Amino acid sequence: MLRLYFFISLMCFVRSDTDETCPSFTRLSFHSAVVGTGLRVKLMLYTRRDPTCAQVINSTTLGNLNVTKKTTFIIHGFRPTGSPPVWIGDLVEGLLFVEDMNVIVVDWNRGATTILYNHAADKCRKVATVLKKFIDHLLAKGASLDDIYMIGVSLGAHISGFVGEAYNGKLGRITGLDPAGPLFNGKPPEDRLDPSDAQFVDVIHSDIDGMQYFKCDHQKSVFLYLSSLRENCTVTAYPCNSYRDYRNGKCVSCGIPQKESCPLLGYYADNSKDYLTEKDPPMTKAYFDTADEKPFCIYHYFVDIITWNKNVRRGTITIKLKDKAGTTTESKIDHEPATFQKYHQVSLLARFSQDLDKVATISLVFSTGSVVGPRYKLRILRMKLRSLTHPERPQLCRYDLVLMENTETDFQPIFCPKLQL
Repeated sequence: MLRLYFFISLMCFVRSDTDETCPSFTRLSFHSAVVGTGLRVKLMLYTRRDPTCAQVINSTTLGNLNVTKKTTFIIHGFRPTGSPPVWIGDLVEGLLFVEDMNVIVVDWNRGATTILYNHAADKCRKVATVLKKFIDHLLAKGASLDDIYMIGVSLGAHISGFVGEAYNGKLGRITGLDPAGPLFNGKPPEDRLDPSDAQFVDVIHSDIDGMQYFKCDHQKSVFLYLSSLRENCTVTAYPCNSYRDYRNGKCVSCGIPQKESCPLLGYYADNSKDYLTEKDPPMTKAYFDTADEKPFCIYHYFVDIITWNKNVRRGTITIKLKDKAGTTTESKIDHEPATFQKYHQVSLLARFSQDLDKVATISLVFSTGSVVGPRYKLRILRMKLRSLTHPERPQLCRYDLVLMENTETDFQPIFCPKLQL
Protein backbone atom coordinates (compact mmCIF):
# COMPACT_ATOMS: atom_id res chain seq x y z
CA MET A 1 0.00 0.00 0.00
CA LEU A 2 1.14 3.55 -0.65
CA ARG A 3 1.44 6.35 1.83
CA LEU A 4 2.32 9.83 0.68
CA TYR A 5 3.37 12.38 3.29
CA PHE A 6 3.36 16.14 2.87
CA PHE A 7 5.19 18.38 5.31
CA ILE A 8 5.14 22.12 5.92
CA SER A 9 7.01 24.18 8.48
CA LEU A 10 4.33 26.03 10.40
CA MET A 11 3.08 26.41 13.90
CA CYS A 12 -4.19 28.15 14.93
CA PHE A 13 -27.58 24.97 23.67
CA VAL A 14 -28.29 21.49 22.71
CA ARG A 15 -31.36 20.86 20.60
CA SER A 16 -32.85 17.90 18.82
CA ASP A 17 -32.34 17.79 15.07
CA THR A 18 -35.13 15.34 14.38
CA ASP A 19 -37.53 18.14 13.43
CA GLU A 20 -35.11 20.03 11.19
CA THR A 21 -35.99 20.34 7.50
CA CYS A 22 -32.26 20.35 6.72
CA PRO A 23 -30.40 18.53 9.49
CA SER A 24 -27.29 20.34 10.67
CA PHE A 25 -24.09 19.39 12.42
CA THR A 26 -24.54 18.96 16.15
CA ARG A 27 -23.79 22.17 18.04
CA LEU A 28 -22.86 21.81 21.69
CA SER A 29 -21.72 24.23 24.38
CA PHE A 30 -18.52 24.47 26.37
CA HIS A 31 -20.60 23.27 29.31
CA SER A 32 -21.09 20.01 27.42
CA ALA A 33 -17.34 19.76 27.01
CA VAL A 34 -16.85 20.19 30.76
CA VAL A 35 -19.42 17.61 31.84
CA GLY A 36 -18.65 15.25 28.94
CA THR A 37 -20.85 13.68 26.27
CA GLY A 38 -21.75 10.13 25.39
CA LEU A 39 -21.01 8.92 21.90
CA ARG A 40 -23.56 9.40 19.16
CA VAL A 41 -22.72 9.12 15.46
CA LYS A 42 -24.90 10.90 12.90
CA LEU A 43 -24.32 10.43 9.17
CA MET A 44 -25.37 13.34 6.96
CA LEU A 45 -25.50 12.80 3.19
CA TYR A 46 -24.94 15.57 0.63
CA THR A 47 -25.20 15.09 -3.15
CA ARG A 48 -25.33 17.32 -6.20
CA ARG A 49 -29.07 16.73 -6.19
CA ASP A 50 -29.22 18.72 -2.93
CA PRO A 51 -25.76 20.06 -2.10
CA THR A 52 -26.78 22.33 0.78
CA CYS A 53 -29.49 20.31 2.56
CA ALA A 54 -28.37 17.10 4.23
CA GLN A 55 -30.23 13.85 4.64
CA VAL A 56 -29.65 11.87 7.82
CA ILE A 57 -28.95 8.31 6.70
CA ASN A 58 -28.18 4.96 8.30
CA SER A 59 -27.88 1.30 7.42
CA THR A 60 -31.60 1.04 6.67
CA THR A 61 -32.22 4.45 5.10
CA LEU A 62 -29.78 5.53 2.37
CA GLY A 63 -31.77 8.47 1.04
CA ASN A 64 -30.34 9.77 -2.25
CA LEU A 65 -27.08 7.85 -1.93
CA ASN A 66 -26.09 6.24 -5.23
CA VAL A 67 -23.93 3.18 -4.58
CA THR A 68 -22.50 3.28 -8.11
CA LYS A 69 -20.71 6.58 -7.36
CA LYS A 70 -17.74 7.44 -5.18
CA THR A 71 -18.65 7.86 -1.52
CA THR A 72 -16.50 10.26 0.48
CA PHE A 73 -16.63 10.36 4.27
CA ILE A 74 -15.57 13.51 6.14
CA ILE A 75 -14.56 12.71 9.73
CA HIS A 76 -13.70 15.48 12.18
CA GLY A 77 -11.65 15.15 15.32
CA PHE A 78 -11.41 16.45 18.88
CA ARG A 79 -13.86 19.30 19.62
CA PRO A 80 -12.92 20.86 22.98
CA THR A 81 -15.52 23.64 22.79
CA GLY A 82 -18.46 21.77 21.24
CA SER A 83 -18.70 24.05 18.21
CA PRO A 84 -19.02 22.63 14.67
CA PRO A 85 -15.86 22.71 12.54
CA VAL A 86 -15.90 25.95 10.56
CA TRP A 87 -14.68 24.20 7.42
CA ILE A 88 -17.35 21.48 7.09
CA GLY A 89 -19.63 23.36 4.69
CA ASP A 90 -16.79 24.51 2.43
CA LEU A 91 -15.36 21.00 2.24
CA VAL A 92 -18.71 19.50 1.26
CA GLU A 93 -19.23 22.18 -1.38
CA GLY A 94 -15.72 21.77 -2.76
CA LEU A 95 -15.93 18.00 -3.09
CA LEU A 96 -19.26 18.18 -4.90
CA PHE A 97 -17.82 20.89 -7.16
CA VAL A 98 -14.99 18.68 -8.45
CA GLU A 99 -16.91 15.40 -8.74
CA ASP A 100 -20.45 14.01 -8.74
CA MET A 101 -20.23 11.86 -5.63
CA ASN A 102 -21.87 11.02 -2.33
CA VAL A 103 -20.43 13.12 0.50
CA ILE A 104 -21.13 11.89 4.03
CA VAL A 105 -20.32 14.08 7.01
CA VAL A 106 -19.63 11.88 10.02
CA ASP A 107 -20.91 13.93 12.96
CA TRP A 108 -19.63 12.44 16.21
CA ASN A 109 -19.58 15.73 18.07
CA ARG A 110 -21.40 13.93 20.88
CA GLY A 111 -18.29 12.06 21.91
CA ALA A 112 -15.63 14.34 20.46
CA THR A 113 -16.81 17.25 22.62
CA THR A 114 -14.87 17.10 25.87
CA ILE A 115 -12.08 19.05 27.51
CA LEU A 116 -10.30 15.74 28.11
CA TYR A 117 -8.57 14.76 24.90
CA ASN A 118 -8.06 11.15 25.96
CA HIS A 119 -11.81 10.72 26.44
CA ALA A 120 -12.39 11.66 22.80
CA ALA A 121 -9.49 9.48 21.63
CA ASP A 122 -10.95 6.48 23.46
CA LYS A 123 -14.10 6.71 21.29
CA CYS A 124 -12.30 6.46 17.93
CA ARG A 125 -12.61 2.70 17.56
CA LYS A 126 -16.32 2.84 18.42
CA VAL A 127 -16.87 5.41 15.66
CA ALA A 128 -14.95 3.17 13.27
CA THR A 129 -17.18 0.24 14.19
CA VAL A 130 -20.28 2.28 13.32
CA LEU A 131 -18.78 3.24 9.96
CA LYS A 132 -17.73 -0.34 9.22
CA LYS A 133 -21.31 -1.51 9.76
CA PHE A 134 -22.62 1.22 7.45
CA ILE A 135 -20.09 0.47 4.70
CA ASP A 136 -20.94 -3.23 4.92
CA HIS A 137 -24.50 -2.23 4.07
CA LEU A 138 -23.30 -0.17 1.09
CA LEU A 139 -21.28 -3.12 -0.17
CA ALA A 140 -24.33 -5.37 0.13
CA LYS A 141 -26.21 -2.86 -2.03
CA GLY A 142 -23.56 -3.00 -4.75
CA ALA A 143 -20.97 -0.41 -3.73
CA SER A 144 -17.24 -1.06 -4.28
CA LEU A 145 -14.44 -0.60 -1.75
CA ASP A 146 -12.46 1.03 -4.58
CA ASP A 147 -14.95 3.91 -4.48
CA ILE A 148 -14.76 4.51 -0.71
CA TYR A 149 -12.72 7.61 0.21
CA MET A 150 -12.23 8.80 3.77
CA ILE A 151 -10.96 12.26 4.74
CA GLY A 152 -10.05 12.32 8.42
CA VAL A 153 -8.97 15.36 10.40
CA SER A 154 -7.02 14.98 13.66
CA LEU A 155 -8.60 12.00 15.47
CA GLY A 156 -10.70 11.48 12.35
CA ALA A 157 -7.57 10.39 10.50
CA HIS A 158 -7.07 7.48 12.89
CA ILE A 159 -10.77 6.59 12.74
CA SER A 160 -10.29 6.34 8.97
CA GLY A 161 -7.29 4.09 9.55
CA PHE A 162 -9.26 1.78 11.82
CA VAL A 163 -11.97 1.44 9.18
CA GLY A 164 -9.36 0.76 6.51
CA GLU A 165 -7.69 -1.88 8.66
CA ALA A 166 -11.05 -3.63 9.08
CA TYR A 167 -11.12 -4.05 5.28
CA ASN A 168 -7.49 -5.22 5.07
CA GLY A 169 -6.39 -2.05 3.31
CA LYS A 170 -8.78 -2.42 0.38
CA LEU A 171 -10.46 0.97 0.77
CA GLY A 172 -9.83 3.16 -2.24
CA ARG A 173 -8.17 6.07 -0.43
CA ILE A 174 -7.62 7.72 2.93
CA THR A 175 -6.49 11.32 3.38
CA GLY A 176 -5.22 12.22 6.84
CA LEU A 177 -5.21 15.94 7.64
CA ASP A 178 -2.94 16.59 10.61
CA PRO A 179 -3.49 13.18 12.20
CA ALA A 180 -3.61 13.49 15.98
CA GLY A 181 -0.27 12.84 17.64
CA PRO A 182 -0.92 12.42 21.37
CA LEU A 183 -1.72 8.79 22.28
CA PHE A 184 -0.93 7.71 18.69
CA ASN A 185 2.69 8.65 17.97
CA GLY A 186 4.93 5.64 18.34
CA LYS A 187 2.05 3.18 18.50
CA PRO A 188 2.05 -0.01 16.36
CA PRO A 189 0.40 0.23 12.91
CA GLU A 190 -2.85 -1.38 14.04
CA ASP A 191 -3.36 1.39 16.61
CA ARG A 192 -3.12 4.39 14.28
CA LEU A 193 -3.43 5.47 10.65
CA ASP A 194 -0.93 3.39 8.71
CA PRO A 195 0.25 3.03 5.08
CA SER A 196 -1.48 -0.33 4.77
CA ASP A 197 -4.95 1.01 5.64
CA ALA A 198 -5.96 1.83 2.05
CA GLN A 199 -4.85 1.45 -1.53
CA PHE A 200 -3.64 5.06 -1.39
CA VAL A 201 -2.92 6.95 1.83
CA ASP A 202 -1.86 10.60 1.74
CA VAL A 203 -1.17 12.67 4.83
CA ILE A 204 -0.71 16.42 5.18
CA HIS A 205 1.19 17.56 8.27
CA SER A 206 0.98 21.32 8.76
CA ASP A 207 1.62 21.85 12.47
CA ILE A 208 2.64 20.16 15.71
CA ASP A 209 0.38 18.73 18.41
CA GLY A 210 -0.45 20.45 21.65
CA MET A 211 -2.19 23.72 22.41
CA GLN A 212 -3.44 23.97 18.84
CA TYR A 213 -6.27 21.67 19.86
CA PHE A 214 -7.68 24.41 22.07
CA LYS A 215 -8.09 26.91 19.25
CA CYS A 216 -11.53 27.49 17.76
CA ASP A 217 -10.17 26.99 14.26
CA HIS A 218 -8.48 23.82 13.14
CA GLN A 219 -5.17 23.00 11.54
CA LYS A 220 -4.10 24.65 8.35
CA SER A 221 -3.98 21.33 6.51
CA VAL A 222 -7.76 21.49 6.08
CA PHE A 223 -7.58 24.85 4.36
CA LEU A 224 -4.72 23.70 2.15
CA TYR A 225 -6.87 20.75 1.11
CA LEU A 226 -9.79 23.09 0.45
CA SER A 227 -7.55 25.21 -1.75
CA SER A 228 -6.85 22.18 -3.95
CA LEU A 229 -10.58 21.89 -4.67
CA ARG A 230 -11.45 25.42 -5.75
CA GLU A 231 -8.41 27.59 -6.43
CA ASN A 232 -6.88 28.21 -9.84
CA CYS A 233 -3.44 27.09 -8.75
CA THR A 234 -2.01 23.92 -7.33
CA VAL A 235 0.41 23.42 -4.47
CA THR A 236 3.26 21.23 -5.66
CA ALA A 237 5.21 19.03 -3.26
CA TYR A 238 8.73 17.73 -3.83
CA PRO A 239 9.78 14.24 -2.70
CA CYS A 240 12.82 14.69 -0.50
CA ASN A 241 14.65 13.20 2.48
CA SER A 242 14.48 16.40 4.53
CA TYR A 243 13.10 19.91 4.51
CA ARG A 244 16.65 21.27 4.44
CA ASP A 245 17.49 19.34 1.28
CA TYR A 246 14.28 20.62 -0.29
CA ARG A 247 15.12 24.25 0.58
CA ASN A 248 18.59 23.75 -0.86
CA GLY A 249 17.10 22.70 -4.19
CA LYS A 250 18.30 19.11 -4.08
CA CYS A 251 14.93 17.49 -4.69
CA VAL A 252 13.21 19.22 -7.57
CA SER A 253 14.05 16.86 -10.45
CA CYS A 254 10.39 15.87 -10.73
CA GLY A 255 9.73 19.38 -12.03
CA ILE A 256 12.10 18.98 -14.96
CA PRO A 257 10.59 18.10 -18.37
CA GLN A 258 10.58 14.39 -19.22
CA LYS A 259 10.82 13.47 -15.54
CA GLU A 260 7.97 12.24 -13.37
CA SER A 261 5.53 14.94 -12.38
CA CYS A 262 5.70 16.23 -8.83
CA PRO A 263 2.86 15.12 -6.55
CA LEU A 264 0.14 17.67 -5.94
CA LEU A 265 -1.21 18.57 -2.56
CA GLY A 266 -4.78 17.71 -1.63
CA TYR A 267 -7.57 16.17 -3.67
CA TYR A 268 -5.48 15.40 -6.75
CA ALA A 269 -2.56 13.81 -4.89
CA ASP A 270 -3.57 10.40 -6.21
CA ASN A 271 -2.76 11.53 -9.76
CA SER A 272 0.79 10.44 -8.89
CA LYS A 273 -0.28 7.05 -7.56
CA ASP A 274 1.04 4.96 -10.47
CA TYR A 275 4.66 6.09 -10.38
CA LEU A 276 4.79 6.43 -6.59
CA THR A 277 3.71 2.81 -6.13
CA GLU A 278 6.77 1.73 -8.10
CA LYS A 279 9.03 2.93 -5.30
CA ASP A 280 10.50 0.42 -2.85
CA PRO A 281 9.09 0.73 -0.29
CA PRO A 282 6.04 2.49 -1.81
CA MET A 283 6.19 5.41 0.61
CA THR A 284 7.23 8.99 -0.10
CA LYS A 285 7.78 12.13 1.95
CA ALA A 286 7.26 15.32 0.00
CA TYR A 287 7.94 18.87 1.20
CA PHE A 288 6.43 22.16 0.18
CA ASP A 289 5.92 25.76 1.21
CA THR A 290 2.84 27.93 1.04
CA ALA A 291 1.99 31.59 0.90
CA ASP A 292 0.48 33.25 3.97
CA GLU A 293 -2.97 33.67 2.43
CA LYS A 294 -5.24 32.04 -0.12
CA PRO A 295 -4.69 30.49 -2.55
CA PHE A 296 -1.45 29.51 -0.72
CA CYS A 297 0.45 28.74 -3.92
CA ILE A 298 4.21 29.17 -4.13
CA TYR A 299 6.02 29.47 -7.48
CA HIS A 300 9.50 27.98 -7.61
CA TYR A 301 12.49 29.26 -9.55
CA PHE A 302 16.14 28.39 -9.63
CA VAL A 303 18.57 31.28 -9.41
CA ASP A 304 21.88 30.09 -10.88
CA ILE A 305 24.83 32.34 -10.03
CA ILE A 306 28.44 32.06 -11.23
CA THR A 307 30.85 34.47 -9.53
CA TRP A 308 34.41 35.59 -10.24
CA ASN A 309 35.51 36.89 -6.87
CA LYS A 310 39.06 35.91 -6.05
CA ASN A 311 38.09 35.15 -2.47
CA VAL A 312 35.23 32.95 -1.29
CA ARG A 313 32.12 34.85 -0.31
CA ARG A 314 29.42 33.49 2.01
CA GLY A 315 26.03 35.13 2.25
CA THR A 316 22.38 35.21 1.28
CA ILE A 317 20.51 36.51 -1.74
CA THR A 318 17.22 38.38 -1.96
CA ILE A 319 15.66 38.50 -5.42
CA LYS A 320 12.76 40.68 -6.51
CA LEU A 321 10.82 40.36 -9.78
CA LYS A 322 8.74 43.10 -11.41
CA ASP A 323 6.57 43.04 -14.53
CA LYS A 324 5.69 45.94 -16.84
CA ALA A 325 2.54 46.70 -14.85
CA GLY A 326 4.65 47.28 -11.75
CA THR A 327 3.57 44.13 -9.90
CA THR A 328 6.40 42.85 -7.72
CA THR A 329 7.13 39.64 -5.86
CA GLU A 330 10.11 38.89 -3.64
CA SER A 331 11.98 35.86 -2.37
CA LYS A 332 14.49 35.93 0.48
CA ILE A 333 16.81 32.95 0.13
CA ASP A 334 18.16 33.25 3.63
CA HIS A 335 17.56 29.89 5.32
CA GLU A 336 21.33 29.35 5.32
CA PRO A 337 24.32 31.16 3.78
CA ALA A 338 25.44 30.10 0.31
CA THR A 339 29.10 29.70 -0.56
CA PHE A 340 30.19 31.54 -3.70
CA GLN A 341 33.51 30.41 -5.20
CA LYS A 342 35.21 31.66 -8.34
CA TYR A 343 33.74 30.13 -11.50
CA HIS A 344 31.53 27.72 -9.53
CA GLN A 345 27.79 27.76 -10.15
CA VAL A 346 25.52 28.06 -7.11
CA SER A 347 21.88 27.12 -7.68
CA LEU A 348 19.47 28.67 -5.17
CA LEU A 349 15.81 27.73 -4.84
CA ALA A 350 13.67 30.89 -4.85
CA ARG A 351 10.01 30.82 -3.79
CA PHE A 352 7.57 33.53 -4.86
CA SER A 353 3.96 34.07 -3.78
CA GLN A 354 2.99 35.53 -7.16
CA ASP A 355 3.54 34.25 -10.66
CA LEU A 356 4.68 36.91 -13.10
CA ASP A 357 4.25 35.76 -16.68
CA LYS A 358 6.67 38.29 -18.15
CA VAL A 359 9.44 39.64 -15.94
CA ALA A 360 10.61 43.11 -16.93
CA THR A 361 13.02 43.90 -14.09
CA ILE A 362 15.03 41.84 -11.62
CA SER A 363 16.75 43.16 -8.52
CA LEU A 364 19.29 41.37 -6.32
CA VAL A 365 20.60 42.04 -2.83
CA PHE A 366 23.65 40.25 -1.41
CA SER A 367 24.21 40.14 2.36
CA THR A 368 26.74 38.46 4.63
CA GLY A 369 24.59 39.14 7.67
CA SER A 370 27.28 41.16 9.34
CA VAL A 371 26.25 44.48 10.92
CA VAL A 372 29.80 45.69 11.52
CA GLY A 373 32.95 45.63 9.46
CA PRO A 374 33.55 46.26 5.76
CA ARG A 375 30.93 45.82 3.07
CA TYR A 376 31.76 43.19 0.51
CA LYS A 377 31.18 42.94 -3.21
CA LEU A 378 29.82 39.96 -5.06
CA ARG A 379 31.04 39.92 -8.64
CA ILE A 380 28.61 37.95 -10.77
CA LEU A 381 29.80 36.54 -14.07
CA ARG A 382 26.35 35.22 -14.95
CA MET A 383 22.93 35.08 -13.29
CA LYS A 384 20.22 32.82 -14.70
CA LEU A 385 16.57 32.67 -13.62
CA ARG A 386 14.60 29.55 -14.59
CA SER A 387 11.06 28.62 -13.63
CA LEU A 388 10.32 25.20 -12.17
CA THR A 389 6.58 25.85 -12.12
CA HIS A 390 6.59 26.73 -15.84
CA PRO A 391 9.73 25.13 -17.31
CA GLU A 392 8.54 25.96 -20.83
CA ARG A 393 9.11 29.67 -20.24
CA PRO A 394 12.32 31.25 -21.59
CA GLN A 395 15.16 31.41 -19.08
CA LEU A 396 16.34 34.90 -18.16
CA CYS A 397 19.99 35.88 -17.87
CA ARG A 398 22.25 38.80 -16.98
CA TYR A 399 26.03 39.03 -17.22
CA ASP A 400 28.79 41.02 -15.48
CA LEU A 401 27.09 42.37 -12.38
CA VAL A 402 28.69 43.73 -9.25
CA LEU A 403 26.55 43.61 -6.11
CA MET A 404 27.47 45.89 -3.23
CA GLU A 405 26.51 44.27 0.05
CA ASN A 406 23.06 45.26 1.36
CA THR A 407 22.44 47.39 -1.73
CA GLU A 408 19.62 46.60 -4.14
CA THR A 409 20.79 46.34 -7.75
CA ASP A 410 18.15 46.54 -10.51
CA PHE A 411 18.60 45.36 -14.07
CA GLN A 412 16.67 44.27 -17.11
CA PRO A 413 17.24 40.60 -17.97
CA ILE A 414 17.68 39.14 -21.42
CA PHE A 415 16.73 35.75 -22.77
CA CYS A 416 19.46 33.21 -22.15
CA PRO A 417 20.99 31.73 -25.31
CA LYS A 418 19.63 28.30 -26.15
CA LEU A 419 22.03 25.41 -25.86
CA GLN A 420 23.42 24.22 -29.18
CA LEU A 421 23.11 20.46 -29.62
